[in-house]
Parts: sequence; structure tokens; C-alpha cells
Amino acid sequence: MAGHAPEHHGFPLAAASARKPLRGLRVIDAGTMVAAPFASVLLADFGAEVIKIEHPNEGDGQRKLDPSKDGVPLWWKSIARNKRCITLDLGEAQGAEVFKDLVRERDVVLENYRPGTFERWGLGYDVLSAIEPRLVMLRISGFGQTGPYRNRPGFGRVAEAMSGLTNLIGEPDGPPMSPGYPLGDLIAGVFGALSIMIALHHRDVRDGRGQVIDLALYEAVFRLLDYDPIAYDQLGMVHGRTGNRVAYVAPSSTFKTRDGKYLTLAASTQSVWLRLARAIGREDLTTNPKFVDNRMRVANSEEVNALVGEWIEERTRDEAIRRFDECEVAYSSVFDMEDAFRDLQFRAREAMVRVRDPELGEAVVSNVVPRFSDTPGSVDFLGAPLGAHNEEVYGGELGYSSERLAALREARII
Repeated sequence: MAGHAPEHHGFPLAAASARKPLRGLRVIDAGTMVAAPFASVLLADFGAEVIKIEHPNEGDGQRKLDPSKDGVPLWWKSIARNKRCITLDLGEAQGAEVFKDLVRERDVVLENYRPGTFERWGLGYDVLSAIEPRLVMLRISGFGQTGPYRNRPGFGRVAEAMSGLTNLIGEPDGPPMSPGYPLGDLIAGVFGALSIMIALHHRDVRDGRGQVIDLALYEAVFRLLDYDPIAYDQLGMVHGRTGNRVAYVAPSSTFKTRDGKYLTLAASTQSVWLRLARAIGREDLTTNPKFVDNRMRVANSEEVNALVGEWIEERTRDEAIRRFDECEVAYSSVFDMEDAFRDLQFRAREAMVRVRDPELGEAVVSNVVPRFSDTPGSVDFLGAPLGAHNEEVYGGELGYSSERLAALREARII
């Protein structure tokens, strides 16, 4: 089909799951851009009934980000999938009153504006919980709802830097580098979805009341650094950049093959090291005092990496892969998206699916993660046009009359 990658039809059409585990969970996504919307799409994939709110004039900022095709924003198609899209100006008094109607009998509200914004609109948790005491509210911000930085604007790139992640990316003698993708926002989205489910569990098995979740972008990323705080506290060790090497494992790096491709590996256990040495025909290295265990290999990492790299550089990627597979070495090619579309494991696991869409015809998106044996999620539809579900939600669910809807549209509230 025109406009699709040649591998497009290698993936199956998405099939709707009849047993989604979060069916009946009612969520309002009042966030914008990446973090809160990513948290809500993870819930929507498993059946949560997510209503996505956008400003009636501007829409969500993510609609304006490339890439796009014929004016259709492709990132939006993925991050807004399985959500019903409505418009509402929360900053206007009429819009705030409509939002209060929406909150009744809902389980979750997500927002990721600067702290104090919802309070300024008259929509703080004290107001919303008085309407719906069971409501869980996830509040994502750059630096959290408290502290001296609370009012600073923040995005994923900022969070990655403050958390210490950016400082770990790059060559030792080069500048710190960002991932080139809003990783901090997406990490916060995963923590956000997890935290919502924890709060709902507490509500449903304990006291029946909701609560506020205060999630800072930089704290979500910082949590992934795991051992770095204790290493500094106990050893005074500051984890720095090591390029493609893993600071605590050797050999480990990214190696270029004879045909200009790249492979990466890390001998994270002794057994992996023994298999790698056998694969490159250098079992003698395993008894060399400089490489006998991981501690010694890390101390001599440049030398052992060079020995592995020389073997790989003399072979094509396919030649190296065949030998590594024979010896059960832990490795991977460095994939780009074309590699992912063509890869047999991606195909076998249905890591991507084709979804029919009224604007694009069909589009391939990442499948639902993780896989549940009895109650799987599914991608039922992709991100909808601005305000596509206004009539369905306001008229069908809230019971607003056609006259009231017309007045709200005229006033640009919806």
C-alpha cells in the first residue's frame, strides 16, 4: 500500500480483546504533551475508559509535533489510541463547571500542568474530591508540587539532566548527551500508570477513598539510577560517562562489523564471558590473570574490549551473529526501525500491529505491553481528530441538551 514501509503487511491486524482487565475503570486525561498522556494510554490499552481533554482552539500540543503525514500527526495517533477525545477550555469558569460534571463517578484524573494551575482554575483536589471522594488524581510536573523548584517549567530533557542520567551518556572526554527522545516523560508515564494502580488498589481494599499522587519527572528518572545514590553515600563514588562500555562489566561495548553495522554486548556473568571467549576462539583468555574474573576484566577493560572488537571487525554482522548464536553469547545488533520491522523476533511476538484508521487507512504501531495470558489488552483505534467524541460524551453521558452543546460551542468552551 502506498505510503507504507514494504514490511507493513508483515504484522497482523489488531484484534480487539474481549477481556481487558481494566474495563470499567473511568479515567480523565486532562494532561498535555507526553508524560500524563503516556500514563493514560498504558491504562487505555488494557481497557480503561479514557476521556482525553484538549483545548478547543489549540488541541494538545502533541498534535503539532512531527512527524506527520498529509497533515495527520503520527505521534498523536499512537499516544492517543484507545481514548475518546473531547474539547474543553478548563481555564474558563464554564469549562471548569463542565469538568466538575465529568469528574462525577470517575476513578482517575491525570494532569501535568505546572503546580497551582488546577487550583487557579478552581479545580484543586479539595474541590474535585468533594465531588467524587473515590477520585485518584495523578499530578505530574517537572519538579513536584513542593520545594523551591516547584514553579519551574520542566520537560523530559530537563528531568534527564537533573536526575543524573544525561551525565552518564557520552564518551568520558566528551560532553554529556541527551537520549534524543523524551525518555524522561515516558519513564514518568510508566511510573504514573503504576502509581495509579497502586492507589486504586489501596482505595478498593482499604478505606474507599482516593488520594493525590505527586510525581516529579526528575524523580522518576532518578529512581532508575538505582545503585548510584548508595554508591556515592557509602563509597563517595560519582558514576561518570564510560561511552559504550558498562562501568561495572567487561568486556562490554558497541563494536563495528566489517560491513559497517554495529553489535553490542556485555559479559554480565562469568558464564557469558566463557561463552564469548569460546565464540571468538580465545578460550586462553579465560585463564589469563588479567581476565580471570569480572573485577580483573573491568580493571583491564580497554584491552579485553580491544580483543573482542578486533574479532568482530574482521567479520560481517551476519557472520558474527551466526557464531554468537552458536555459542549462546548475549548480544544484539544495534537496531534502527527498519531493522525492527524486518526482524523475525518482532514478527513472531507481534511486537507491532496494523490498525485500521479513517485518516491513514492503516498504520503500524507498537503492540500492547506486557502480555496477559487471560485478559490481554489491545489496540482498538488510533488517536482521534480534535473533539471527535464531544457529542458522545457530553450529550450521551452527561445528558447535555443540543441547545446547551450549541451554546458551549458558540462560547468556545468546547
